[in-house]
Amino acid sequence: MNHKFILLLFLSLVLSGCGDDGMEKLQAEIARIKAQPRRDPDPIPDVVQTESFVYQEGRRKDPFELVGQAGSSVGQPSGNDSSAINAPAPRPKEYLERYSLDSLRMVGFIEEQDINWALVIDPNGMIHRVHAGNYVGKNYGQITRVTENRIELTEIIQDGAGSWQERQAAIALTTQDKPN
Repeated sequence: MNHKFILLLFLSLVLSGCGDDGMEKLQAEIARIKAQPRRDPDPIPDVVQTESFVYQEGRRKDPFELVGQAGSSVGQPSGNDSSAINAPAPRPKEYLERYSLDSLRMVGFIEEQDINWALVIDPNGMIHRVHAGNYVGKNYGQITRVTENRIELTEIIQDGAGSWQERQAAIALTTQDKPN
């Protein structure tokens, strides 16, 4: 009997929540809003026509032409520069070419079957094994020689006039870790 009384009390509370009081308030609010005077939207502003600008080159200098000799194209050696070379040939990049030379350190040397290998550590702390012919650095640096205490390489860089030049560089053996 006690359970029936609790169930009856619970059902009466639930059903009392289903009253119709909220709908009357809602309908009164809608009627109040509809009774307000309507306002027209603001007019669309007029679009002002502007005069378009036409660039006339005339005898002005081309802003995209290199300063220097007229007729020489970018990346090609100029006639009077004996040290200029052709642009590097396209090829797949090697892993260590994503880092600048100053961020790479030589930490070891291995001689194996008449091949000299250098151990190079990248900025992420990974050690890589390289030998003559591998590429390192961002300037197309090709390793030309590996010795017990240094890696010698030839970089190909572009000068301000667009010509390509060879530059010698080296990475020396590091005996201690760099301080952070």
